[in-house]
Amino acid sequence: MEGPQAPAAAAPARPLERRRLLRWGYLVLGCLMVALGLIGALLPVMPTTIFLILALACFNRASPRLEQKLLDHPRFGPPLRLWRQHGAMSRRAKHYACGGIALGFVLMCLGRPPWWVIIMVGAFEIGLVVYLLRRPELPSGL
Repeated sequence: MEGPQAPAAAAPARPLERRRLLRWGYLVLGCLMVALGLIGALLPVMPTTIFLILALACFNRASPRLEQKLLDHPRFGPPLRLWRQHGAMSRRAKHYACGGIALGFVLMCLGRPPWWVIIMVGAFEIGLVVYLLRRPELPSGL
């Protein structure tokens, strides 16, 4: 006696559904990163560029149209294109990023979070600063 069998067309639909869910996930995450980047553009203690770089990576997987829109943006597009082409940052951007990270950490500590939060955030931010400082600097002609 045979049990019920799924139609043959249902099996290939699963990978398609999974790709669609992943695409939507990247799209939502990309929009969240853009929102955080815009908040960072308004607040001096929050970075902007790193969130837009992450948004660019998400949109690369989810929406080439939104990715291109970010790359074509008059203010944020040039640093994103330079990052993509050279994987480098300007010295000024490194200074601003490290200063913002340090200021944000100090402000967080003034709020008296638990010691383990200070250690966790501090370790993460030290790793981030080391990563930023090890990035190549843009050639002077760019």
